[in-house]
Amino acid sequence: MTTMESLIGLVNRIQRACTVLGDYGGVDNAFSSLWEALPSVAVVGGQSSGKSSVLESIVGRDFLPRGSGIVTRRPLVLQLHKTEDGSQEYAEFLHLPKRRFSDFAVVRKEIQDETDRITGKTKQISPVPIHLSIYSPNVVNLTLIDLPGLTKVAVEGQPESIVQDIETMVRTYVEKPNCIILAISPANQDIATSDAIKLAREVDPSGERTFGVLTKLDLMDKGTNALDVIEGRSYRLQHPWVGIVNRSQADINKNVDMIVARRKEREYFATSPDYGHLANKMGSEYLAKLLSKHLESAIRARIPSITSLINKTIDELESEMDHLGRPIAVDAGAQLYTILELCRAFDKVFKEHLDGGRPGGDRIYGVFDNQLPAALRKLPFDRHLSLQNVRRVVSEADGYQPHLIAPEQGYRRLIESALNYFRGPAEASADAVHFVLKELVRKSIAETQELRRFPSLQAELAAAANEALERFREDSKKTVLRLVDMESSYLTVDFFRRLPQEVENKGGNPATPANLASSTVDRYSEMHFRRIGSNVSSYVGMVSETLRNTIPKAVVHCQVKEAKQSLLNYFYTQIGKKEGKQLSQLLDEDPALMERRQQCAKRLELYKAARDEVDSVSWAR
Repeated sequence: MTTMESLIGLVNRIQRACTVLGDYGGVDNAFSSLWEALPSVAVVGGQSSGKSSVLESIVGRDFLPRGSGIVTRRPLVLQLHKTEDGSQEYAEFLHLPKRRFSDFAVVRKEIQDETDRITGKTKQISPVPIHLSIYSPNVVNLTLIDLPGLTKVAVEGQPESIVQDIETMVRTYVEKPNCIILAISPANQDIATSDAIKLAREVDPSGERTFGVLTKLDLMDKGTNALDVIEGRSYRLQHPWVGIVNRSQADINKNVDMIVARRKEREYFATSPDYGHLANKMGSEYLAKLLSKHLESAIRARIPSITSLINKTIDELESEMDHLGRPIAVDAGAQLYTILELCRAFDKVFKEHLDGGRPGGDRIYGVFDNQLPAALRKLPFDRHLSLQNVRRVVSEADGYQPHLIAPEQGYRRLIESALNYFRGPAEASADAVHFVLKELVRKSIAETQELRRFPSLQAELAAAANEALERFREDSKKTVLRLVDMESSYLTVDFFRRLPQEVENKGGNPATPANLASSTVDRYSEMHFRRIGSNVSSYVGMVSETLRNTIPKAVVHCQVKEAKQSLLNYFYTQIGKKEGKQLSQLLDEDPALMERRQQCAKRLELYKAARDEVDSVSWAR
C-alpha cells in the first residue's frame, strides 16, 4: 500500500470518527469543519440511472436494495477500506457498531430495514444518513455517498415537495467545495436531459470536481454509440468520461457474481468495435482507480488545511480531557495520592473564599460589623433597668437589713443578670459564622473543577468538612460564653470606687457623717433608684463595647482560623486507614462521564495518529 493510499484510508477513519464521536460536547464545530475539509465522492443521478449498479461494481459486491421507483430514500455514506490480500470481506454499520456482516444479502436487508425505521414503509425520504463501512481486499480506499435519485414528478404516496426535497438534500452534499461529484447518466438517454449533469453544472460550473459516468452502454440502440459524449465532443468535462456496463436484469436475477460481472465488463469493452480503443479507460475497475487517484491528489492539495484542523481539534480534545480529568490509577497508593490532591485543590478554593480571592469571606465580617452590633442594641436593657425592676432587685438584695451607703448586692444582681443577656448574641455570632463557613464549603466543592467527576468523594468531603465545622462551632461557643461569664465573675473595681465619690459630690457637699446620714432620707426615693439604673446601664455599656471587640476575636480564632488550618485534618487521618476497595469507591464516577472520557481519549488517539501520518506524507512530498 502506497503512502497516499494509506492516507486515504486514514481520511476514511477520520470521517468515521467525526460521525461516531462528533455528538460529544465541546468540539462539534471542529468535527464539522474537519469533515468538510476531507474530500469525499457523492454519487448523483436520476432515478433508475444505474447509480446502485455503479456502486456495487466499484465494491464488487451485490449489497444495495433494488426495485422500481425511488429505492434510495436516505443518504448512504459508504466507506471502503482496503485490507490485505486474502483477508475476509465484511461490513459494519455505524448504528450496529459491534456487529460484523459477512453475508451481503443481510447487509442489503439491514439497509432497507434501517431506511424504513426512519421513513416508514412509504416512499418518503430522510436526510439522516446511513453509515456503512466495507472492509475488503478487492476495493480501493474511498468514501462514496449514495444519494436519492433526482426525479421530476412525485408519484403516489409522495408529497408534492418530494422533487425539491431530494434536490435540496443532494445540494447539501455537492455544494461543498471538497465534494467530488460522480454524475451518473444513462447512455441510452440524451445527455442534454441528464439531471446529474444539469445539477453538477450549477454547483461546479468549471467542472473541476465533476466526473461523468455513462451507464447502460450495452443497451443503446444498434448502430448508435456514446463516443461523442465519452470523447468530450457533446459535453466536455475537465476529467474524462468513463463508460460502465452494469449487470443485466437477467444477470441480477441469476445472482451472477460481481467478479464475473467485472470480467464480462472488461470483455465487452475489449471486444467492442466502438469502444475497443478506449478499453483501458473504461469500466468500473478503472473508475474506482481514477477516483482513488483523484482523491489522493485532492488530499495532497489540502494537507496544510487538514493538518491545521487536526492540530486545532487535538488542542480542543486536550482541553476537554483536562476538563473531564485524566483516568484514575488502579493501585491504592496512586488512588490515595489522587484523593489527597483533590482535597488540596478543594482546600485552596476554600481558602481563596476566606482570604478574598473569591467572594463569600466578606460575609463573616458582615456578622461582626452588622449582625452582632444590631443584636447587642436589641437586648432588653431598658426593661431590665426600669425603675420598677431596679427597686425590686435592690430591695430583694437588701433583705431585712437595708443597705447603709451604696446597695452593693443590688448592683451586683442587676449587673450579673444584665450581663447574662450577652450570651444570646455571643452564641448567635458563632452560629452565623458557622453557617457562612458551611456555605463556603458547599460552594468550594462545587467550584473545585477536579472534584466534579467524583460525587462520592464530594459527599464524603462535605460530610467531613461539616463535621469539623461543627466541632469548631462548639469550641467557639464555649469560648464566647466564657468571655461573658468572665465579665460576670469579676466586676471592674474602679467602677464601684467612683460611685461613693459621685454621691458625695452631688450638690457640692463634702462626704461628712452628718451629710451621709441626711442622705439616707432619700435612699429609697425615685431619684435614688434612677441613679442606680443609670450606673448599671453605664457599666453594661462598657462591657458591651468590650464584648463587641472580643467576641469576633474569639470566633475568628476558634472557627475561621481553625477552618483554614485544620478543616480536613481528621479526614486525612481517616482516609489514610482506608483500603484499596474503599478508596476506589470514593473515586467512582458517573458512568456517562467515564464513557465521555473514553470516547474523547479515542478521538485524541485517532487525531494524534492522523497528525503523525499526515506529517509523514508532508515530508515525503
